Amino acid sequence: MKRTIIEIDEAACTGCGLCAQACHEGAIAIVDGKAKLLRDDYCDGLGNCLPVCPVDAIHFIEREAAAYDEQAVLKAKREKLTAEAVKNVLAAKKPDAPAPDKLACGCAGTQVRQLRHEKTACPDTPAQPGQLQNWPVQIRLVPVRAPYFNGCDLLIAADCTAYAYGNFHADFIRGRVTVIGCPKLDNTEYAEKLTAILEQNEVRSVTLTRMEVPCCGGLEYAARQAIAASGKTIPLRVVTISADGEILEQVEE
Repeated sequence: MKRTIIEIDEAACTGCGLCAQACHEGAIAIVDGKAKLLRDDYCDGLGNCLPVCPVDAIHFIEREAAAYDEQAVLKAKREKLTAEAVKNVLAAKKPDAPAPDKLACGCAGTQVRQLRHEKTACPDTPAQPGQLQNWPVQIRLVPVRAPYFNGCDLLIAADCTAYAYGNFHADFIRGRVTVIGCPKLDNTEYAEKLTAILEQNEVRSVTLTRMEVPCCGGLEYAARQAIAASGKTIPLRVVTISADGEILEQVEE
């Protein structure tokens, strides 16, 4: 079948390994100092690896390729986790063996973490009203020609950002039309839908909120691709949020 899949420019690749870390499907590995696509059916075509490449050596292409095989990916992950777990057990049995640096786990976005926040005394204040001004909000559900898109400032938010950042409604949703999505969970082409929204409406600006995990790279890439494909000059602001609710980076273009 002909589908969207990544292509790696080996001549430009520096072998830094960032793409392999960002690929939560395990489709990329560093072989002989260069990034390699191990198997076509491991690549989901979301492009989480693209934004992290410092030399722009990874691009999307359309070519004949095996369909993405989620079951094969899950099987490979289970086998890898089992091998790592066995390795850790054997290492722990050695005399004076240090504790493993980290638990065997999948992608960074699914790594278990317990977050703790300082308790602060808050005065009794009434609940603040929500700032959401449109419905639906899921990217895959919103109509391309919904009337609220015309003349709006658009917020594209990764699902988890509203839970991680405490003042999300006041700082990001207020005054903006909101659409949300998760490239790890949704089986949809965000770039195509977002391009249609930008092409068919007069959107004044785009703010994108994403988490620090590599999985969110697919959403950022889709937004950038949509703006470019729309043929319009639309200001873009990308805000990266940590799991404990801190703004790590803000980039305006």
